[in-house]
Amino acid sequence: MVSRADKVAALQGNAYFSTLSAEVLEDLARGVSLHLYQRGETICWQGDACSGLFIIRSGSVKLFKLSSRGRELIIRTIAEGATFNEVPVFDHGLNPVNVAALEDSYIWVVKAEVIRACMEKHPEMSQAVILNLSKNLRTLVGIVEELSFYQVTNRLARLIARLSPEELEDKHLTQDQLAAHLGTVREVVARSLRDLERSGAIRVQRRKIQILDERTLRDWTDEPCN
Repeated sequence: MVSRADKVAALQGNAYFSTLSAEVLEDLARGVSLHLYQRGETICWQGDACSGLFIIRSGSVKLFKLSSRGRELIIRTIAEGATFNEVPVFDHGLNPVNVAALEDSYIWVVKAEVIRACMEKHPEMSQAVILNLSKNLRTLVGIVEELSFYQVTNRLARLIARLSPEELEDKHLTQDQLAAHLGTVREVVARSLRDLERSGAIRVQRRKIQILDERTLRDWTDEPCN
């Protein structure tokens, strides 16, 4: 059973709502519910009507697109405390991406109509909305830059450099998943992994990636394509 206090605390800890008064948070809490999504379960489908703003209480999710042939491109992976599906909440449009749980995840859902009504009554909320949407835009600009100016091997090196040691040792991190992150196919990722291995930057053993030389890996991350 989720209490009203839990709902208010979840809202208060989120950047979109942290500046609102206790009275407004209480009003918003009426439109908040907590859902459990199983690993692999789809939370949002691209093109469906927006049900609300999602706040991850625990677990992690991936935001992804699918090509007409079913090829997956992972836009972002996000975890505890992050929000997603903001855009259709504020522009009254449809879901722009698919979202699926990477593990069993508890996620708060704040109804879109409740948020919109709150913004009409409390225009000061718009400043927080603008700031957070601007941060998301900067993230997307960075993704476009990587896709435009860096070869797959460079982008793979940048991805490996960002992953934690635990993520690198995860046997579930397959070449297909790496390809989905990079917007390419498994065969190209396999060639890029061999290039990084030959340079001495990494070693791949039993489906685990180990960084051997951080300086060499860093050289790969800074090398734009010709």
